Amino acid sequence: MSNKCDVTGRQPAFGNNISHSHRKTRRRWNPNVHKHRFWLPSEKRWITLRVSAKGLKTINKHGIERVVARLRQQGKKI
Repeated sequence: MSNKCDVTGRQPAFGNNISHSHRKTRRRWNPNVHKHRFWLPSEKRWITLRVSAKGLKTINKHGIERVVARLRQQGKKI
């Protein structure tokens, strides 16, 4: 399962850990992604999305109907 937000498309970022002696080892920063159920009133059903914290704020701002319409326009199956 990929660690990707369905709404914003956020994915893990990669970089280096740098120690005190400046040895570099690879690391990754995972996005704050959670599974969340949303009620879709127009279809009278629940949908489950993997959403980051920023994605939740987007849904709160624009509404789940508008966000789902945009996702379907992009070709994602919901």
